[in-house]
Amino acid sequence: MSTDSRTSTDSRTSTDDWEARVAALWADADIDDAQRITLMEALAAAAPHPALGSFELGGAHDSGGQEAAADIHYAAATAAGLDAVDPTRAAQLVVQHASTLRNLGRLDEAIAMLRDAPEHPATGAAPRVFLALALHSAGRPDEALRVAIEAVEPTLPRYHRSVKAYAAALTEQ
Repeated sequence: MSTDSRTSTDSRTSTDDWEARVAALWADADIDDAQRITLMEALAAAAPHPALGSFELGGAHDSGGQEAAADIHYAAATAAGLDAVDPTRAAQLVVQHASTLRNLGRLDEAIAMLRDAPEHPATGAAPRVFLALALHSAGRPDEALRVAIEAVEPTLPRYHRSVKAYAAALTEQ
């Protein structure tokens, strides 16, 4: 075996091990938020890429109700190129970060982020649902309801044309 292939295998194993440790930490229902954050700090420091560590640490702070800290880590994940490293996590980051921004009262930023959210199977209609929440928080209930209805419309077994027309009528005066 060449050194290059061994290094590649070792790197993959290390990444797989890190991913497994992150998944186990998220699955551990026997620890509290403070413990999860502390353990995630150690995992983030050992992440195979800084963007991955920042994303997971942001999620731990977010889950623990520490939105200001989550914002910092989510921004760091974006700056470190999470979209190039892990497109699935990048799609999740948009939803999570925008939700955090909404909770921090930074509604315009949350709305803009969610309007620009890429479609991804890992998030499905979540960006539009969170956009509806942000619009509602911004005092735009008709627009929020329209976005929510339009997010649900494709899942309906029938009434598509009517539902689309009713949703459009909410904001077209």
